[in-house]
Amino acid sequence: MKNQKSILVVEDEQDLADLVCFNLEREGYTYRHAAAGDVALAEVKREPPDLILLDRMLPHMSGDEVASEVRRDPSTASIPIIMLTAKAEEADELVGFALGANDYVPKPFSMKVLLARVGAMLRREQGQVSESDSLQEGPFVLDRSRHELKLNGALVSVTATEFRLLDALMGASGRVMDRGRLVNKVLGQSAVVLDRTIDVHITSLRKKLMIADPSGDATAWIQTIRGVGYAFRRPNGE
Repeated sequence: MKNQKSILVVEDEQDLADLVCFNLEREGYTYRHAAAGDVALAEVKREPPDLILLDRMLPHMSGDEVASEVRRDPSTASIPIIMLTAKAEEADELVGFALGANDYVPKPFSMKVLLARVGAMLRREQGQVSESDSLQEGPFVLDRSRHELKLNGALVSVTATEFRLLDALMGASGRVMDRGRLVNKVLGQSAVVLDRTIDVHITSLRKKLMIADPSGDATAWIQTIRGVGYAFRRPNGE
């Protein structure tokens, strides 16, 4: 039975791309392949896929640039991105997440692990959009059915991971969520990431809220609980 999910494989190593595409097809996914960053971006805009497997080292336009452009466009910002890269240092991983990657798989990788990551990511996306309700608190409205965040009535472009992160915090009704719980809820229990990955996503989300509301009132809702994690609460004095 087909998964009916489309995956864009962005990889310039032809042998590896062929292997990944072969295994995706065997799992029932449909796929497209792009060997350069500019070609990949054109494919995303022409027909947005359900997920992007994105190499960081690409000709003409780097994977980092592709990820940034995808996240900058509201029509493609929520597409999940799994980065594939030979850059396995911790700093490189944090940069990848800061650019909008939902998951990060260093090369060389197990094909079974990659397929498991793809399946888990798509299941999380499906589970997220199947929710028909919305969360509203203060100036925030999080519409799960549309996968949209509105602040004071204006649409704010966020990544899929940032959306899930805010959903988890708002859904906790003011309770503190430690980094470990947020990793499991937002990225999945199978994700191999650092606790500080959540900090990177929080920082990115706060920057977008500050741009949308320069007064800082919106960012004050996401509160850091030192040594523990984060909470979504009405700022003191309101």
